[in-house]
Amino acid sequence: MRRPGRDRQHDRMTPPATGRRLPWDAIPAALRADVEKELGGEVAEAATQPGGFSPGVAARLRLADGRRAFVKAVGPAPNPDSPAIHRAEAAIAAALPDDAPTPAFLGSFDRDGWVVLLFEDVDGTPPAQPWAPDELGRVLDAVADLSRTLTPAPLPAPSAEERFANQFQGWRDLLAAHRRGDDDLAGLDPWAAEHLPRLAAAEPAWAAAVAGTTLAHADLRADNLILTPDRVVVVDWPWACRAAPWFDLLLFLPSVRMQGGPPCEDLFAAHPAARHADGDAVTAALVAWSGFLIGHGRRPPPPGLPTLRDFQTAQGLAALEWLKARTTWP
Repeated sequence: MRRPGRDRQHDRMTPPATGRRLPWDAIPAALRADVEKELGGEVAEAATQPGGFSPGVAARLRLADGRRAFVKAVGPAPNPDSPAIHRAEAAIAAALPDDAPTPAFLGSFDRDGWVVLLFEDVDGTPPAQPWAPDELGRVLDAVADLSRTLTPAPLPAPSAEERFANQFQGWRDLLAAHRRGDDDLAGLDPWAAEHLPRLAAAEPAWAAAVAGTTLAHADLRADNLILTPDRVVVVDWPWACRAAPWFDLLLFLPSVRMQGGPPCEDLFAAHPAARHADGDAVTAALVAWSGFLIGHGRRPPPPGLPTLRDFQTAQGLAALEWLKARTTWP
């Protein structure tokens, strides 16, 4: 079971990565019957899994014959954006190579406004929170393996610029809102408030900075990882895109720091995926990532995702800490 961990670096409770999960029986009966047909057996038990931000069903299933599977499903409520995200995940999951460290994809269907995905049930646990050094080491090794295994990208995927062009403009949006009088910057980190015009001006460089041929997961966090005795399994791939081999590492590390891990720069500098990274490119990407997190953290929570904004804000503060260390701005 996932529990919020205390951030030893900042002495605060880290926000939990949880949405409002629906129980298995929230899926319409006809669709539950379709799941059983797809799996070839009757569902005897369904155990809801609490971690992760999807406001739908996420359950481990045990069939009457003892076989197991994992089901994810969302309908048009409470979050109207979630079905499209699940459709994107289904397309990626169906195309990932067999040797990718992901659960086997068993199929999906889209019916009556619901999107249902079926996977192998992985018998493992999420990383402990706060991060334990041995588990963090395993995950960082897995991130390095991902960047090697998925270069070049083994499936058609949008570039990072195509995937996030309308989202990685948090500083520009915040500056525009401030100039319109829609945001008084209350609660914004003082360094970020002082340098907001400079951050906004630097932000557009991120797209060229992260261009590459690696298939990036683009949403690595502890709640998207499962540890088994012999492997690290990466789940939830709807945001996969083509990017630089260090892109996943850069997006991942602020969440590690937020959840009690070492400073981001220490981990990044020592990591194989970052060995040939251009320093200016990394800083440009970090400007955009911190702006996304801080900007989105100031928005109202999306329907069904009550903890998302607090989680993004906490990640954003960790990303800002890293950005300050990488710049010479006063």
